Amino acid sequence: MLGTWEIILIALAVLLIFGGKKIPELMKGIGKGMRSFREGVEGKEDKENNDEKEEAGNER
Repeated sequence: MLGTWEIILIALAVLLIFGGKKIPELMKGIGKGMRSFREGVEGKEDKENNDEKEEAGNER
C-alpha cells in the first residue's frame, strides 16, 4: 500500500511534469475514458442478459 508520503511525492512529480494548467485537462480525459469503459462493460452485460432472456423465451 502507498503511504501518505508516497502519494504526496507522486502528486508533486505529476505537477512538475505536466504543470498546473495541464492537470485539469488530464483529469478530464481520464474521467471520460473511465466513463466510456464503464458504459462499455455495462452495455456488454446488458446485451448478454438480453440474449439469455431471448433464448429462454424461444425454448418455451
